[in-house]
Amino acid sequence: MILSSGECDTIMQVREKNPHSLLGMHLFHKTDSSLTSSKVKETEPALQVGVVVRAMLANATKVEVVPVHDKSKPSFPLVQLHPSGLFEGSVMGCHEVYAYDLVITDYQGRTRRTRDPYSFLPSVDSQTEFLFAKGDERRLFDKLGAHVREYDGVKGVAFAVWAPNAQRVSVVGDFNGWDGRYYPMRCLGASGIWEIFIPGLDTGIRYKYEIYDCNSVLRLKTDPMGFEFEIAPRTASVVCNIEGYEWNDSVWMESRAKKNYLAEPLSIYEVHLGSWMKKSAFESFSYRELAPHLIEYVKKMGFTHVEFLPVAEHAYYPSWLKLG
Repeated sequence: MILSSGECDTIMQVREKNPHSLLGMHLFHKTDSSLTSSKVKETEPALQVGVVVRAMLANATKVEVVPVHDKSKPSFPLVQLHPSGLFEGSVMGCHEVYAYDLVITDYQGRTRRTRDPYSFLPSVDSQTEFLFAKGDERRLFDKLGAHVREYDGVKGVAFAVWAPNAQRVSVVGDFNGWDGRYYPMRCLGASGIWEIFIPGLDTGIRYKYEIYDCNSVLRLKTDPMGFEFEIAPRTASVVCNIEGYEWNDSVWMESRAKKNYLAEPLSIYEVHLGSWMKKSAFESFSYRELAPHLIEYVKKMGFTHVEFLPVAEHAYYPSWLKLG
């Protein structure tokens, strides 16, 4: 085992702010007194170079590293170091890291092949970090949250959240049994941004962030920059791809251009969608379900415009209700 007992404990207890420094593929050097180089004295040990791969995988019994682009690179198995799913394997004679897949066999005998999340560079670039620190990042919604991305030909979801006082952040969801030991995120220095790219995920995935805060309290948080959420009372965020949306209001836009809106009558109905109408005391309508009811009411009452109170998800919808 190349991993030290202290490093092993750090991974198992999820206490590493940069898990990418331990998990994934890394170069390592080994001295062997039985081997000598022509450039050193025979009394000095020779230096060997190799690569080591570590992975934290749930429900895995067998794991193999397989090269992706360069088939001349070595394939090799990983050995299980801990029953919770910590694996490690190494091979000597390889002087550089390379792109690879993990071929994983689970307890049911099923096999899947995937790129390692800890083999990718940060999904948030240094320019974004710089602008964010200045308070001058104008498209933060493109950088934080959950975004369907493609890196090195691999499609997946890039997660990023700002948690400057956290000791550790993990992304959890249906894809890892809501267990924060799998997919801990990387903290990008002083920016306070945590990120990870997880291959193979797509839209519709439910997720939250498991945060070990500065007071050593473990919290489960909804994504503050999420684009879609479960309908209350459920509270998970949902991966949603907002790119490429095609608006279908061209007819209305054309009609608006022919009117002098400054001379038109104006009567605004202010509404909070979360509490205006509900299926039951504990279940809300979706926006699409609510739309025809709201339009019918507004037209009936003679309003010309609708003003929505903040459409960001509210932590406690009953706080908007009037209690008689």
